[in-house]
Amino acid sequence: MSESPVDLDELRDRIDQIDGEILRLISERASCAQQVAQVKTASDPGAAFYRPEREATVLRRIMALNKGPLNSEEMARLFREIMSACLALEQPIKVAYLGPEGTFTQQATLKHFGDSAKSLPMAAIDEVFREVEAGAAHYGVVPVENSTEGVINHTLDSFMDSSMRICGEVVLRIHHHLLVASTTRQDKISRIYSHPQSFAQCRKWLDAHYPHAERVPVSSNAEAARLIKTEWHSAAIAGDMAGKLYGLERIAEKIEDRPDNSTRFLIIGNQDVALSGDDKTSLVVAMRNQPGALHDLLEPFHRHQIDLTRLETRPSRSGVWNYVFFIDLKGHRDQPEVAAVLEEIRLRAAEVKVLGSYPQGVL
Repeated sequence: MSESPVDLDELRDRIDQIDGEILRLISERASCAQQVAQVKTASDPGAAFYRPEREATVLRRIMALNKGPLNSEEMARLFREIMSACLALEQPIKVAYLGPEGTFTQQATLKHFGDSAKSLPMAAIDEVFREVEAGAAHYGVVPVENSTEGVINHTLDSFMDSSMRICGEVVLRIHHHLLVASTTRQDKISRIYSHPQSFAQCRKWLDAHYPHAERVPVSSNAEAARLIKTEWHSAAIAGDMAGKLYGLERIAEKIEDRPDNSTRFLIIGNQDVALSGDDKTSLVVAMRNQPGALHDLLEPFHRHQIDLTRLETRPSRSGVWNYVFFIDLKGHRDQPEVAAVLEEIRLRAAEVKVLGSYPQGVL
């Protein structure tokens, strides 16, 4: 049954009252954030304003308390933006990311830090590391692995020579679309631009729908979107941000071969992160080149029942046919059982470098 006009007016009045209360509470929260900044500055002028473990704890609490009708992830996104705006009152956060503007890495940056953070596009992954090391940015965001195509080796290699620590992670569902410009003749598409990773993630769809189109790899999906603005016979594979940035039209949506296609991004910075209650630790280990080295590395994790979530090998820079291991595990380096394993590994390995303990991605 449809509501009467009187009922509708009453509901709108109630919404207006609620909006006023929400406004008052957000302003009160922002005022508290300013007071937090004053207390931190007074006690320690060099104190970190952004606390990854605190933010993760707050978001998890919000999701646990949520009773709907908005789902918990949507509610957490709303609070992320409130927290981002309040943090900007304390200290505007500068975040370097793998650019250019319109990439999935920028989308991951905004998802993790909110729209109030100042995002700075960099041309390469090692430039993101240098920008944070130099202090020109507080944090950096770099891709580390894709669920379809695997690890991003350039990111792993950058950690080998860097003092940067991992402060967080964010996982982004990757949806690719076939985009065209207003001048594109859609029945004459003979060239498609995209990043090599995107071509790999959409290979089957392209083979089925555009088997004869030339596939031109470029440095980013955003660059692919920019290029087709001047060509009448070209299309681009890119995401929502790039499409909106260049005013393009989707002619096919979600063309990735795997519907669960996701990319994991790491947040890098100069600070160690305290326990949040649901953490990961990442480390790089160089083992001595001897029989049973891999068994010696993995045995303590099994004995202490530490869950390994990722194990990758990369060639060592110290010698031909030597390798280092990149490991992700569940737990924080300050937890007794994790600390015990790390101590054992240090006795067995040639070198152990803890890249960071950080909250497991919430959104």
